[in-house]
Amino acid sequence: MGMQPNIEAGLSYVLGWVTGLIFFLMEKQNRFVRFHAMQSILFFGGLTVIRIILGFIGALGLPFLGFFVGLLGIAVGIIGLVGYILLLINGFQGKYYKLPIVGDYAEKYANQGM
Repeated sequence: MGMQPNIEAGLSYVLGWVTGLIFFLMEKQNRFVRFHAMQSILFFGGLTVIRIILGFIGALGLPFLGFFVGLLGIAVGIIGLVGYILLLINGFQGKYYKLPIVGDYAEKYANQGM
């Protein structure tokens, strides 16, 4: 796309899975950028799905269940914030940082279609 790979990798995390999707679709040759973009899609997309599911469960209006859903929502938010900071810094520094579970899938999908 005409930028340095570390800039593209870092920018793929800025708006979560949205920028990850943009960079994954636009970058066809650089595996480093495609890996970070796919990791962004999988990590932040997964968190989005979890938040939606928790929202539906919380909308049931059950007081006891709502308390635990609220705690899970806080935990997901903290995981998302820590992951966002960690991934953003490593992407901009040009490091190939791989999350424990998501990173393996990102690596697999980033190398397909090249």
